[in-house]
Amino acid sequence: MGIVNIDDELHDQIRKASAVACRSINAQAAFWIKMGMLSELNPTLTFNEIVARELRAAGVEPPPLRSAA
Repeated sequence: MGIVNIDDELHDQIRKASAVACRSINAQAAFWIKMGMLSELNPTLTFNEIVARELRAAGVEPPPLRSAA
């Protein structure tokens, strides 16, 4: 594991986002780095498509959608 230097403003944004997403600051930074890398490698996919693909690859299966009454 290495050390990554980021500016104070980006660190502040990561800290704020981590609170919203219920992640540690390190986990939030890792998530953004991974999503950025996957976005660059798959420029035709949307964020939601990338997340869905990653969830399927991890074996997560969503429950069936219920129709509105």
